[in-house]
Amino acid sequence: MTPSPDAVDVILVDDADQPLGLCDKLDAHRRGLLHRAVSVFAFDASGRLLVQQRALGKYHSGGLWSNTACTHPRDGETLHAAARRSVREELGVDVQQLQQAFAFTYRAEVGGGLVEHEYDHVFTGLVTDAVRPVPGEVQAAEPMDLDELVRDVEARPERFTPWFRLLARRVQAWRTTSGAG
Repeated sequence: MTPSPDAVDVILVDDADQPLGLCDKLDAHRRGLLHRAVSVFAFDASGRLLVQQRALGKYHSGGLWSNTACTHPRDGETLHAAARRSVREELGVDVQQLQQAFAFTYRAEVGGGLVEHEYDHVFTGLVTDAVRPVPGEVQAAEPMDLDELVRDVEARPERFTPWFRLLARRVQAWRTTSGAG
């Protein structure tokens, strides 16, 4: 059973990602407090990015398209473990070759008076098994060509989560410069 969004703590951090303590997730989003997050961009064997449409019932950004998975690390959980967990909890599949690509900080209003203000650790990986979207988390999932996806984000940004709009081109550039794509 997935805990309600207001029953989970996030790790508050400073601008250097140093922990400051724990805070109720919903309270952190209401107050726009900087907290640690993980975003996963997993690709299939053909190099297409696996994207998801968030479930309509999510407490924010429901129905919008986004990266493979996102989460907030739990107290005492490594970033790597949180990234792996998020893919399992949202898409019902394991991610292989998981590696941290980069980190960045952003602040974005996500509706309903909520603000995502995150120190986000971005991971990439490979998914080789068929996904099984988890009801309540994911409405749909599909692999897409990253270059086409970046063009779609630029042409129709309202279809995508605020963090994905910030990250799509950055991940595209990282794949090009890292030789991962």
